[in-house]
Amino acid sequence: MHHLVLSYAGALTPAAAQAASTLALPRLERLLARLSPTQRDGGDELSLTPPHERAWAAAAGWPVTDGLLPLAAAAAQRDGLAIDDDPADAPRGWGLLSPTHWHFGTEQASLMDPAGLALDDADARELFDALLPLFNDEGWALLWGAPTRWYLRHASLAELPTASLDRVVGRNVDPWLTTHPQARPFRRRQAEAQMLLHTHPVNARREARGKLPVNSFWLSGTGRALAGTPPPDWQCDHRLREPALAEDWAAWAEAWGQLDDGPLRALLARAEAGEAVALTLAGERQAQRYEALPRGLMKRWFGARRVAAAPLLETL
Repeated sequence: MHHLVLSYAGALTPAAAQAASTLALPRLERLLARLSPTQRDGGDELSLTPPHERAWAAAAGWPVTDGLLPLAAAAAQRDGLAIDDDPADAPRGWGLLSPTHWHFGTEQASLMDPAGLALDDADARELFDALLPLFNDEGWALLWGAPTRWYLRHASLAELPTASLDRVVGRNVDPWLTTHPQARPFRRRQAEAQMLLHTHPVNARREARGKLPVNSFWLSGTGRALAGTPPPDWQCDHRLREPALAEDWAAWAEAWGQLDDGPLRALLARAEAGEAVALTLAGERQAQRYEALPRGLMKRWFGARRVAAAPLLETL
């Protein structure tokens, strides 16, 4: 079955609802008319793990535990790192360490999207090397994946729930900072890292070039490595993510147009050719899956009624 998942298909603000009401999505609406709603992943906007990440975990065959989907271990493996436990050691936990810029206001700190830092390999390596001494004892390991993908490995991360980076970008970090007892060793090192980064020469050079300093990081994707990945015909398209997190609803609407003319057109063609297809629309709270089920006589005789997309997107 070819399964397409769209993250950030719906958002929660009135501006997002207004943008959704203006969308012209003929292929999506034709798909919704052909498919039937099946599984609904209920939740709310306060869950540590957003619906599109829960959908990834379910497709991989993982137990879906809020804040404990080991996406970091899966990403580390894709980056070529060995994730197997040493039988002589305690079970290892993994976490994704994303270098970020925190904007400190008078009452709160908000986190900028790491993708907006334009962090090149040279700057990232220098910062990474500076932090290595903070994570070289008591079973900690800091491992390189890419300029904005660093990994932590430690037994305490195996059972430490953390909020997805997608929950925090552009928002106040305070509600998402874990207070779990297992987080104390990490939080201490994070405080030390923030002091080190504050005076690091890389950040002085970045600010001189008009770039934001890297003054902290975000830990996410924690848990013990699990086997399994989504099947090859499972695809999650994230092109709605960046404009949604930036609350750029004009760009979000434009991305929806691209989806309707691209992946959704292709999925509709598969459905019309009689292939087994599924579509999951994931918002900030919930995800709804649609599949081709046997059509009743009334649908076969009179055709499927039109399904308006905007009201459905507002429920996500």
